[in-house]
Amino acid sequence: MNDDFRVPLIIRGQIIGDGDVLYGGRRGGVSFRAPDLAKYVADLPLRTPSSMADLYSLRFEEILDFLVALGERLDIGRNRHLQHAFRLSCLTSGLSESILRRHFQHMGATFDRGEMRRMMERSCGVDYLEGWVDQGPSIFPGLSARTRAFGARAVHVIAGNAPIVSILTVIRNALTRSDAIIKLPSNDPLTAAAIVRTMAEMAPEHPLSRHISVAYWKGGDEQVEPVIYDPRGIEKIVAWGGFDSVKHITRYLQPGIDLITQDPKLSGTIIGREAFADDATMKQVARRLALDIGAQNQEGCVSARVIYVESGTDDVGLRNANRLGELTFEALQRLPDHLSTPHKAFDTALKSEIDGVRLNDEEYRVFGGRSNEGAVIVSQDDYPVDFSRTLACRVGNIVPVDTTDTAMNSVNAYTQTIGIFPESLKEALRDRLAYQGVQRIVSLGGAATMQHNMERQDAIEPVRRMVKWVTEEHAPGELLASLAD
Repeated sequence: MNDDFRVPLIIRGQIIGDGDVLYGGRRGGVSFRAPDLAKYVADLPLRTPSSMADLYSLRFEEILDFLVALGERLDIGRNRHLQHAFRLSCLTSGLSESILRRHFQHMGATFDRGEMRRMMERSCGVDYLEGWVDQGPSIFPGLSARTRAFGARAVHVIAGNAPIVSILTVIRNALTRSDAIIKLPSNDPLTAAAIVRTMAEMAPEHPLSRHISVAYWKGGDEQVEPVIYDPRGIEKIVAWGGFDSVKHITRYLQPGIDLITQDPKLSGTIIGREAFADDATMKQVARRLALDIGAQNQEGCVSARVIYVESGTDDVGLRNANRLGELTFEALQRLPDHLSTPHKAFDTALKSEIDGVRLNDEEYRVFGGRSNEGAVIVSQDDYPVDFSRTLACRVGNIVPVDTTDTAMNSVNAYTQTIGIFPESLKEALRDRLAYQGVQRIVSLGGAATMQHNMERQDAIEPVRRMVKWVTEEHAPGELLASLAD
């Protein structure tokens, strides 16, 4: 067992490196040491909201200056904290080393000045973050109002399936002038800590360094959580966790705490009959579908799992669906290793399910799935495998249908992303998909590889909800006097 990893506790620029408690990781028998948070938990919440005033001494451009400078220091070739985080992530993450290396090598590029500004313009509007914005005329003559977006004291319960979650959390906290306590995930306990530690070493007394903390504790710790999830110290909880962890957090909700959830979702695909026009088109569709299934080793909510294809369910339709399955599996094996690889910790229960359906060749065709290379299961009727919700590790299920109505009926509020081919079908279905509950509709191949912005996710605008919208109103005395008459 590896227990030489130490996860620091960082409280507003102060780095505490004690390794009092040994914690088990999620994969490979990996463990790590971290301080006993019960000794320090009282110092984590910011009990005095007015202490955030120093953040408002900074102009928005100065915040961007700080973040750009931080990004320049997030070079894995020179940053020992990132090197340590990368080494641990290679053991605990569901992403392979080649994929993680790509993420870590491009971490600094995420702190692009132009994109950070566009991100905040899309979500809140920089003017609202910088000052009081006039709200225009009112139905009451003479009444005027100004609104400003203020940062909040928040706990961020982040996910560890990809380093981008840690990066976005740090950026969003800074740009909204908020105060963050980041709860580190056990499958990536060092990435956020490495970024925040770099901030502390770069400028320990800077307001942005003084308003971010990172800590690891085991969910459900009764010595820690009642102190942290207290409305006297926090106003927002931003939770990326799964169903059980989010349900657990709700026990602490009360007036004064706003829960913003990035719920676990499932994503899928709808492919129209145009895909089967000829072999060349089918091969192109297979390459794009392989991207949606295999990118990031299918670790994200955006990854395709069940794929409905309008091939028809007659003999010709099944031949086409099976051919697409074969081509998709072949394309999956050819994906570049910075994007996708055979899964290093293939789910043993899923492997048993695949082996089981392989024996039932009247109802399923299975391409691959012999080891950890991934698989494409093609149903021989218009329904998915009964374990479709657990598909992972680069395993997709192609389901032939006679019309897209069958696919539409499978969509609900738990559906995040739907990849669609061709574009004409996307335009035809997008309104109906939205009614059903889909939250993101993309061109086939772009589900896990391209995203216009992450300010709109899971049908909400999380950054917009992270801030407090405060309105100041002015009513002329004569107007108020007239109301009393």
